[in-house]
Amino acid sequence: MSVLVDGVSLAVGTFTRVPVPPPQRVGPPQARVAMLVAPVIGVLVAAPGALVLLAAHRFDVDATVAAVAAVASLAWVTRGLHLDGLADLSDALGSGRRGVDALAVLRDPHVGAFAVVTVLLVLLAQVASLAALQTGGHAASAWIVAVVTGRCAVVAGCRQGVPAAAPTGLGAAVAGSVPAGAVATVLLAVLGLGWWLLGTAGVVAVLLAGVVVAWQLRVAVSRLGGVTGDVLGALVELATTSVLVVAAVLLPQG
Repeated sequence: MSVLVDGVSLAVGTFTRVPVPPPQRVGPPQARVAMLVAPVIGVLVAAPGALVLLAAHRFDVDATVAAVAAVASLAWVTRGLHLDGLADLSDALGSGRRGVDALAVLRDPHVGAFAVVTVLLVLLAQVASLAALQTGGHAASAWIVAVVTGRCAVVAGCRQGVPAAAPTGLGAAVAGSVPAGAVATVLLAVLGLGWWLLGTAGVVAVLLAGVVVAWQLRVAVSRLGGVTGDVLGALVELATTSVLVVAAVLLPQG
């Protein structure tokens, strides 16, 4: 029971701004629980944005304004943690360096041009896709699927066989903590969610997001030597954005 409690505490403290007591112990069992709980946390952090989108659709609020509010709500409830990871990874990969040199760029607190451009484009893609989906009345459902899929990407990034890029930090604590079978189970569950809320478009969106995550994970491991907390955060944002973009392309817009 203590492993479960510590794992959930680690997940909530890592993926949200909700104040929780810190876990008494963080080891492979607690990390495994935390990563497997991540998609469930995704439902919770998606809820404020989904409610905003539903209310905006009900009261005929401008679709773009509603989309901005939903994206902002997620950034607030997660402390912008994953956007920060995306920014750091963008600078590291954009630098053209490898190994410890790339990790040094990743850890540099300064924000470079690659980070600014990447984060800006991702946020614009999220807002534009949500606005299009809002017009067709699909935004709230797509938002939930996208945010949960983003947290599923963390599970994939922590599967066994994927090393940590450094001996310390979040990546070192959770790398390789999730068995491949558990990753497959979580993916099937998220595919089921996509089918339930969005039909075939939801399944296609989740699968294509998985392709994006697999590609980015491969690049990160090749360039950095493994995963870090920033890499996992970047995977979250890329998966979330991919689902929204694909859903906006496939679903009718009114």
